[in-house]
Amino acid sequence: MHFTLKLEQKCAELRRETVSGHSTAERSAEIIHFISDQGELLARVSTSGMHMADELKARVLSTFLTLMNLRESLDRAALRMPAGRTVLRQG
Repeated sequence: MHFTLKLEQKCAELRRETVSGHSTAERSAEIIHFISDQGELLARVSTSGMHMADELKARVLSTFLTLMNLRESLDRAALRMPAGRTVLRQG
């Protein structure tokens, strides 16, 4: 539960950063890497075979949604960037 709460707080910080439009391509790549790493970790924890209460399952799904929303926010910010400042994209 603590992991998901901290992750959601960090995503909120990063989302505010991306909305400001001041992220460099390098910073955007760092955020994409963060999303990927944390999503993978969350998936491993949630599919480890441990029994999870329904409340924790809902929290995990909500955290996945938060990661997805952060990625969408990053993509929208990239579309607003002036020509010449591009965001590095991962498949």
